[in-house]
Amino acid sequence: MMNQQLKRFFKATTLALLISSSVSVFAATSDEVVAVVGDSAILRSDLDQLTSDLTHQLQAQKLPIPSPQELQQQALSKIILNQAQLELVKRYNIQPSDSEVDAAVLDYANKQGVQTLSDFQNRLDAQFPGAYQAIRQRISQQLAINILRQQQIMSRIHISDQDVTNFLKTPQGQAAIGSQAHLLHLRISGVNGTSPETLTKVANEVKSALTLSNDIPEISRRFTKDGITVEGADMGDRSLADIPAELAARAAAIQTGQTSELIPAQDGIHILKLLDRKASDKKVMIEQYHVRHILIQPSEVLTPEQAKQKVDIIYKRLKAGENFATLASTFSNDPGSAADGGDLGWVTPGTM
Repeated sequence: MMNQQLKRFFKATTLALLISSSVSVFAATSDEVVAVVGDSAILRSDLDQLTSDLTHQLQAQKLPIPSPQELQQQALSKIILNQAQLELVKRYNIQPSDSEVDAAVLDYANKQGVQTLSDFQNRLDAQFPGAYQAIRQRISQQLAINILRQQQIMSRIHISDQDVTNFLKTPQGQAAIGSQAHLLHLRISGVNGTSPETLTKVANEVKSALTLSNDIPEISRRFTKDGITVEGADMGDRSLADIPAELAARAAAIQTGQTSELIPAQDGIHILKLLDRKASDKKVMIEQYHVRHILIQPSEVLTPEQAKQKVDIIYKRLKAGENFATLASTFSNDPGSAADGGDLGWVTPGTM
């Protein structure tokens, strides 16, 4: 079992980047060197091994196997991508710390049921002398590529002052700085048969009254009639993260003393009035989602139609209960996440 796990680990595709690198491919199939990436050579034995691995993976997953030429081209692309990233890692002298590598190796060992690094090393080296050092080096390379990937992404991100201002106007931005809003909330609803035009007319009258007065009971009494019900409440000081997203978005956009526009909903028409806004010392919880994905991308050897067929097959297998991480590491064309089972980490709504 451990042998198989080691083989799967060594076969894993490493993280992808948008990179440029000098790549030369040799046409002669008899050459031992089939490609050169920077200062490193790719040997035919490596290409043959990965081609064989891809074939076995497709067979195990019961997916159509491309022609030998197409499969070999896919394998060569993977090897070139991996080596190109390692070339950049060397160029920029990116080296994860020993503690980071220890933590990553220990995490991998724990997933194999081994609790300590010493036990993991003893078990591996007992089966394959030098296996522990090899696996540690591979993990260190993946960590370095991760760092490089983050640097490449961060170098492309430009946040203007206007971007910050716009974000702070959103409910998420208000929640992030601990902002609280003191709101009045009114809902106008009608019985079955009440026309939308009638309901909107009364809602506009309520909005005008709310602009001039904060007396919710009086406004409710005045406009509740002829099958129309007006009800409301003083919501007090509330974090925008604690109220429905649609209402929070409207509240974030108005100034103190203003009323919102009419907010149509299934249960009637809502109106908000902002009485006050202030900062809070309370810690605010911002909702995040842990996301995985599988990317299937058309290429020179995979037509859009074939890519769609592949997506459909993978989707059916996921619906049938197969492990998402396993399918992602096997089939995803995003090596940046495929090596981690498609894991994109924790993200906040609106960032993707």
